[in-house]
Amino acid sequence: MAEEAERARPTYRRVLLKLSGDAFAPTDTGYGISTQATCLLARQLADVVELGVEPAVVVGGGNIFRGRQAQGIDRSRADYMGMLPTVMNALALQDALEKTGITSRVLTAIQMAQVAEPYIPLRAIRHLEKGRVVIFAAGLGVPFFSTDTAAAQRALEIGAEALLKGTKVDGVYDADPHLVPGAQRFDRIEYLDVLRAGYQFMDATAISLCMENGLPIIVFDLRQEGNITRALTGEPIGTLVHGGVA
Repeated sequence: MAEEAERARPTYRRVLLKLSGDAFAPTDTGYGISTQATCLLARQLADVVELGVEPAVVVGGGNIFRGRQAQGIDRSRADYMGMLPTVMNALALQDALEKTGITSRVLTAIQMAQVAEPYIPLRAIRHLEKGRVVIFAAGLGVPFFSTDTAAAQRALEIGAEALLKGTKVDGVYDADPHLVPGAQRFDRIEYLDVLRAGYQFMDATAISLCMENGLPIIVFDLRQEGNITRALTGEPIGTLVHGGVA
């Protein structure tokens, strides 16, 4: 029994989980908000809270609208448009969390006081200290930056000890495993190797921010229930992106 308790001890006290819009979408269409997918996220986050970990979340909005793919629209304006669906996903996640009995707060980089609180770093930290799940929406509130970069920035601002990147694959590969059957998955890889090879699981700005500040990234399959807890308790799932051994 003591051994089981030891295995369940979390490696990190405060983490930031990066979710793409795909995490909220039905698996068959990849578009819209699925109650099943959102409830899966809420259950996993509830397990994290029970571990005593303080989780914050940055959500994307690609399941509804991707600003960078908008045709014929000014890039800045399209990016602002792309921030709005992230708020929709954040509110959906908040609703699912509240239904599991977990208190949460949505903080947005663009002020919209009727639905969410404005992003203030110290306020976010205070919510986490009170045991609330904090959901960050609207990216950084400025164009030309992805929600990956927002995740790295927010993680550093709130003092997170790791950045968890939930994806549709079980780690970082040297090629797309859906297209290349023999693609190699890395258990561990250094930031510089990711940047040199141009692996596309996260944008270069986000990886550089993590590298400069020694923030580890764990890339794992989010659709497998329990994987967030497994990542936090040190089970060897996914890929650890790190700075190497000193």
